[in-house]
Order: sequence, then structure tokens, then C-alpha cells
Amino acid sequence: MIVYDPLWDTLKKKGLSTYTLRVKFQISGSTVQRLRKNMSVSTNTLDDLCNLLDCSLSKVAKHVSDEE
Repeated sequence: MIVYDPLWDTLKKKGLSTYTLRVKFQISGSTVQRLRKNMSVSTNTLDDLCNLLDCSLSKVAKHVSDEE
């Protein structure tokens, strides 16, 4: 399963919030909710987040075994 825990850490380190994602970066509220719930998002969204936050994918998402 893909989890977005690194995203929240990256936002915190950069002094950003989900409000910033929605308003400044124009990420939809439904996408932010999907990220919060570790639901699937498109690779385009992941690419956008990496570009907007100027970071690598590992700072946005990580894979964990379904057994964990």
C-alpha cells in the first residue's frame, strides 16, 4: 500500500499546510482528503506535488507492505 506520511512531514518542514496545497497550489480539496486517507491518487498528482514542493517522490509517498 502507498502511504503519504512523508508528505505531511515535508509540508511541516517547509512551513506549509493543507490550506496552502488547496489555495496556493490549487490541489483540490477532494485530492487532499484522498491523500489524508492514504487513498490512491494519480501519478500526475504525485508529480505535481514533487514539483510544487521541490522534492523527490520519497518525500511525498512511500510503500509499506499490506501485512504491516
